[in-house]
Amino acid sequence: MASAQKAYSTKETDIRMMLASEVHLGTKNCDFQMERYVYKRRNDGIYIINVGKTWEKLQLAARIIVAIENPQDIIVQSARPYGQRAVLKFAQYTGCHAIAGRHTPGTFTNQLQTSFSEPRLLILTDPRTDHQPIKEAALSNIPTIAFCDTDSPMRYVDIGIPANNKGKHSIGCLFWLLARMVLQMRGLTPPGHKWDVMVDLFFYREPEEAKEPEEENVPALEYTDYSAAAVGTEWSNQIPDAQWTPDITAGVPAPVAGGWDADQGGNGWDAAAAPPMATVVPPVGVVPTVANPGVWE
Repeated sequence: MASAQKAYSTKETDIRMMLASEVHLGTKNCDFQMERYVYKRRNDGIYIINVGKTWEKLQLAARIIVAIENPQDIIVQSARPYGQRAVLKFAQYTGCHAIAGRHTPGTFTNQLQTSFSEPRLLILTDPRTDHQPIKEAALSNIPTIAFCDTDSPMRYVDIGIPANNKGKHSIGCLFWLLARMVLQMRGLTPPGHKWDVMVDLFFYREPEEAKEPEEENVPALEYTDYSAAAVGTEWSNQIPDAQWTPDITAGVPAPVAGGWDADQGGNGWDAAAAPPMATVVPPVGVVPTVANPGVWE
């Protein structure tokens, strides 16, 4: 009786966490295969998911995951940015293989690819976004577990967990609950006890939010602004503004009235002395020819 009461209290705590993370909120559209998981419809047209069935499907998915001996044969994948951090954390604590980001076509079917793998189980965040791995898993006969919203297509999905797969808190809470259930069934975490891993680690974080704590932890460097001191004291004292005008005026030469010719006078290029000519000695026996200076040829 005490164990049953403890299990009930654990389920109640999980359901309260799911309600706080808005796991129960669906969309305004509902697929015909998801009608069995809908509790009711609000006045604004949004469908409400039955959270009790969500918790039961999480238990079923955890049992399937535990039934596989090698955790590396399980691939958990998310192409949506809100689920990439949760996928990586889930793989870290359960030992699965995570694929965060775009799915490379042919990962499960093309054996020539370097990233080719044949998993025994595939866990997805959104059947609509991750439609390519679902098709390849269907071709390879790989069982698929997916978090399905009220408007998600259920084709080729073997186990659909009804939940809100569009909110970052909802996705993080679902993967946290699934990871804790897996560890409890494996015997690594005692059942009924609080898991020491916080659910906040599975939530998506904006790049700006991740940088703020890092900037706060970096100590501020103390340095002296020498440039301000030099400009404020030395330059202003040595060269005041009043000294520029007389110095510049005194250093400029007066213009010459006569221009270049008057400045040069008789010392120009025309008046320069010609360089001395080398004396040419004629060889012996040769009479030098003297040109007639008065005749031009």
